[in-house]
Amino acid sequence: MQLLASLVFLCFSLVSLPQKADPYAHATLLNYYQTAAKDEEIAKKFVSLMDKYPGKDPLKMGYRAVSHAIMAKHVWSPYSKLKYLRQSSQFFEQAVALDKQDAEVRFLRFSIENYIPRYLNMSSHLEEDKRVFMDAILRHPRSGISAETVKIMRDFLMRKDLLTEQEQQQLAKLDL
Repeated sequence: MQLLASLVFLCFSLVSLPQKADPYAHATLLNYYQTAAKDEEIAKKFVSLMDKYPGKDPLKMGYRAVSHAIMAKHVWSPYSKLKYLRQSSQFFEQAVALDKQDAEVRFLRFSIENYIPRYLNMSSHLEEDKRVFMDAILRHPRSGISAETVKIMRDFLMRKDLLTEQEQQQLAKLDL
């Protein structure tokens, strides 16, 4: 009986222990994505965090690619900028190879490649990526992408004038 009471106490004790937050939680990564471009210190934390990611989840690998691309914005040396962009490109290739239909990974790559000067020839996926993530956005909520993520995608596309007239009308009809 005392053993049973000890086990019950142990179970309740474990439940009440504070759980360590997942540093790779989607909300955390989204926050980094939205803030790191404006703040070099946040960008450094982001790239440091993502370089420690041990897994093979395509979305998290996509965020790792983003972290490197954002660091390219903050470094001064052209050599360092290219190094970060090349690393970003490699990470995106790995992420897309793991899941070619992951709309969020495709959007992340699109949002980065959109800013890379075309003469560097590192923006070859824009049309293909846009097709994949636009299809998913227009199928929302059946696409499985959260409403918050779809809003971020939509707002980025509308703000940057990256849509045709028809695409603008389609996105305007979304109920978010």
